Amino acid sequence: MRAKRLVRLFGLIVALLSVSRAAALASDDGRTLAPLFEAQVTRRLNIPEAEQERYAELLTSTLEKDGLAPLAPQYVILVDRSPHVQAAMIFWKSPEGPFYLIGATPVSTGLPGRYEHFVTPLGVYEYVTSHLDFRSQGTPNRFGIRGYGVRGLRIFDFGWVQAPKGWGDRALSRLRLQMHATDPDRLDPRLGTAQSEGCVRTTASFNRFVDRYGILDGDYERAAAKGQRFSVLSPEREPTRWSGRYLVVVDSQREERPAWARISRPAPPAHRTSR
Repeated sequence: MRAKRLVRLFGLIVALLSVSRAAALASDDGRTLAPLFEAQVTRRLNIPEAEQERYAELLTSTLEKDGLAPLAPQYVILVDRSPHVQAAMIFWKSPEGPFYLIGATPVSTGLPGRYEHFVTPLGVYEYVTSHLDFRSQGTPNRFGIRGYGVRGLRIFDFGWVQAPKGWGDRALSRLRLQMHATDPDRLDPRLGTAQSEGCVRTTASFNRFVDRYGILDGDYERAAAKGQRFSVLSPEREPTRWSGRYLVVVDSQREERPAWARISRPAPPAHRTSR
């Protein structure tokens, strides 16, 4: 009897260890953020699976051209600046190789045609601690617009880059490339259309998601592991082991807007804005 009890106990221990290991593997999968994205990001785009694969291929080829393939497992933000798309997508590069979509949201990139309005440049942009991002004060400009959104939202700064001017001779010039939230009342409804001076505008909920889960904080995580401290980081953040550091801007060159990228709210009349 004692032997049988020991055998049953051993079997129970093995089963519990198997369940524990399965749970650990599941929590180690970067796709676990997908349902959190759906619950926390208010404006989402439902991209069909075939389109997800298309963007994963475009992301891969862009990274290869920049000499970043094979990329280590991490999160990456891909922005399609096509006027018919205007979307940001979070992808997870798995250890096995494939990219998986975590979630997508409408954004606004550069709208040329006016002075100091740049075309958001194509390419791969690294997010590093030396760029020293900051948080919005929530104060309106002289036009009554909170260009960086409400107080406390994070501005992700990618430093000075070369970008085509949207005025004059359209030559390359210097742009301070940022990704940030925008005025919730007057500019947020226009996301999904090109509107900015060159930066990438997002919703507040997308901004908070990227901030909270350290989507682009790979360089910050490495620096923090060495003892560095950064006041810009939120005490409420929950970074994962997959924190990345790359913003990739592409142009799918579509000739019409796909059904999944249709604007959910009408854009109000144009008016002068900041970034």
